[in-house]
Amino acid sequence: MTAHWFRARFGLVAALLAVLMLAFSFGCKRRPADDLSLAAEEEKTAQPLPKLALTDDTADLLLTWIDARGDAHTSHKTADVAPEGRERVRVVVTTREEGTGALFYVANLSSKNPDGTYPVSTVSRTEWDALIAERRQAFAAPAASADLGDPAPGTKKGAQAHPTSFTVIVYGAAWCGACHEAVAYLKRRKVPVIEKDIEQDPAAQSEMQAKLARAGVHGGSIPVIDVRGKILIGFEPHALDAAVRGASAAVTL
Repeated sequence: MTAHWFRARFGLVAALLAVLMLAFSFGCKRRPADDLSLAAEEEKTAQPLPKLALTDDTADLLLTWIDARGDAHTSHKTADVAPEGRERVRVVVTTREEGTGALFYVANLSSKNPDGTYPVSTVSRTEWDALIAERRQAFAAPAASADLGDPAPGTKKGAQAHPTSFTVIVYGAAWCGACHEAVAYLKRRKVPVIEKDIEQDPAAQSEMQAKLARAGVHGGSIPVIDVRGKILIGFEPHALDAAVRGASAAVTL
């Protein structure tokens, strides 16, 4: 087996792991500031990708598309990509290294060039992450503004939290889907909530770390949720409901 074969298979494994991380909704692995700086530097110094001729018959494809919720899905054939995700599809040819590093191939599968190929552009990893965050924010906004009052999955109607006299703080980041889901979930239950971006606001980062230290817990994932002093790591509806109910009961004593 050649070194090229091993490199190609390594690129496929890395792409699949990235998709799995995107699909995990309960918590998002935090990205240290040093990693973000390194990624930005890699994008600046990355060599331009060679042209990719993408057709319906291109072999060894791994296509990643984003639905309206901001969730990632994969397909191996262009025909299997859903209409809602066809305009921006990440393309990896699993036998090639190109498109698996700091720069990605992104195709528009909603139209074709005269020669039968699909339009393919190059975007940075940061731009792709921003697209996912944008989709998730757009999906969460209408749900957060609607007065739905839905109970948590598995609970009876009427068991949801009532409006509270305290504010829940959600520490997260723009790219973290679970963070936005936690905020939308609280707003649907009329629980006052503040969202703090730990990557854009150093003070929020320090504040979160201090709370984790006082609570004697270790971080590593976001969101970190402060429910009147009770610290939760990750978004799990039942745990969050229990924390809100406990805090509400303590306030009324």
